[in-house]
Amino acid sequence: MTEVVHEAVHVDLGERLRAIRQLRRKTLKEVASAAGISESFLSQLERGRTNATIATLQRLSTALGIEVSDLFTTGRPQPRVLRRGAREFVAWGELGRKALLTPKPFHSLEVVVARFEPGGSTGDEPYTHGDSEELLVVVEGDVHLQLDTDVHELAAGDSVHYQSSTPHRVLNPGDETAEVMFVISPPSY
Repeated sequence: MTEVVHEAVHVDLGERLRAIRQLRRKTLKEVASAAGISESFLSQLERGRTNATIATLQRLSTALGIEVSDLFTTGRPQPRVLRRGAREFVAWGELGRKALLTPKPFHSLEVVVARFEPGGSTGDEPYTHGDSEELLVVVEGDVHLQLDTDVHELAAGDSVHYQSSTPHRVLNPGDETAEVMFVISPPSY
């Protein structure tokens, strides 16, 4: 008779929740409110004093911008290669597309590449998201970056650093497709 031995893998869910929340720079109150639970329940969960249902873990994961499975991942994350041709672009703004280059959960950094057709932009109005550091790098083409009321004309190879809480808008004024990369820390999309 063959004996099957199951090795138990211990994952401290509460510690992982707290670490992810702190890396996202979110308070107990913010996450609890977004997940529809009490702040005291979240505190107890983070300290390992209570358990949560799958439904609650799903809401917490959504509030933190991660997948539920990320709460149970053990060991060192393996590198993930994303080939240029495998990028999944989604429509963005006017005549624009964007793709996330950093897989979730990437706790301290988010990289988004965006392409804008001639005349394309992030939208008619400047927008904000969180209060992260953001670096825009022009990969190809020319773009205008509006920060509040200032407009910066940028060409391939140029970059500019600003806070994501500053109203900003990107516009491609040229006749060719422009590609830019947004590097955001901590993630705020």
